[in-house]
Amino acid sequence: MSASENAIEIQGLKKAFGEIEAVRGIDLTIARGEMFGIVGPDGAGKTTLIRTLCGILKPDGGSARVLGLELASQLEEIKKRIGYLSQRFTLYPDLSVDENIEFFAEIHEVKDYKARRNELLEFTRLTPFRTRLADKLSGGMKQKLALACTLVHTPDIIFLDEPTTGVDPVSRRDFWKILSELLKNGITILMATPYLDEAERCSRVALMTGGEILVADTPQNVKRQMKEKIIEIVAPDIHRAFDTIKRMPAAKEVQAFGDRLNVVIAADHNENEIERYLKSEGIEVTQVRTVQPSLENVFISLMKQEVKTVSPLLFKEGAGGG
Repeated sequence: MSASENAIEIQGLKKAFGEIEAVRGIDLTIARGEMFGIVGPDGAGKTTLIRTLCGILKPDGGSARVLGLELASQLEEIKKRIGYLSQRFTLYPDLSVDENIEFFAEIHEVKDYKARRNELLEFTRLTPFRTRLADKLSGGMKQKLALACTLVHTPDIIFLDEPTTGVDPVSRRDFWKILSELLKNGITILMATPYLDEAERCSRVALMTGGEILVADTPQNVKRQMKEKIIEIVAPDIHRAFDTIKRMPAAKEVQAFGDRLNVVIAADHNENEIERYLKSEGIEVTQVRTVQPSLENVFISLMKQEVKTVSPLLFKEGAGGG
């Protein structure tokens, strides 16, 4: 892929805070017009990577190009062409929806902002609430207003740092519909998310942990990296079933997901062996079936290979089908 087709090119990027290496020599290329997801647990380095690419943090090593511009020497030009929605985007609570967008338009020196504001209000379905104070908006509406403020200067790339965390499922679905429309308009989206089901919507995803990227590919290709079988088990006493399966020689991993277990076994084993083993240990089983690996299965497996032990609870609960 030629440089002109890339929105972001990163080579050996590093950022440390004292002795903590938050970003450890990352190499990554993101195409123009793509939605790319950075996925990982809290403390993985996702926010640091995004803040560095936005010029908020200065890298300690390596290089990056954003829209063909050098991060080190052309930062001011880059800032004019990107939008950044942080985890704690600061809206002004005593300003109305209209006034917040106007304020950010002035910051970005957008001269004739009124037509753009009307367009964004319609786009985010906030027109009926344009006179409402930001402090009186729901969590989902605040995120949509924050996105409108991020888009007011018509950026080519938007950086979203966990934009749907703490947002209800209905608002989350609305937010994703808006992002889909942005992609149709050619905007590149780089998103950090702790939600594995959100990552499924991205054209490509990268799993990040400990400041490093373990894998970066399409969701389907990432899933293909899992050569083992996934056996899903539902049992009335799920905790006892978990402890029992961990002792089974054929079980390479046991992952708990709410009221069910995912057992990772070698490809030459099958679900009947698991069921027989549990019953021999006096464990009642409601359901046993082979399932396709999810991104979460693959990511947890890769992270276990990297750090030996990791809990699925490091990732947030699913996004409720949003």
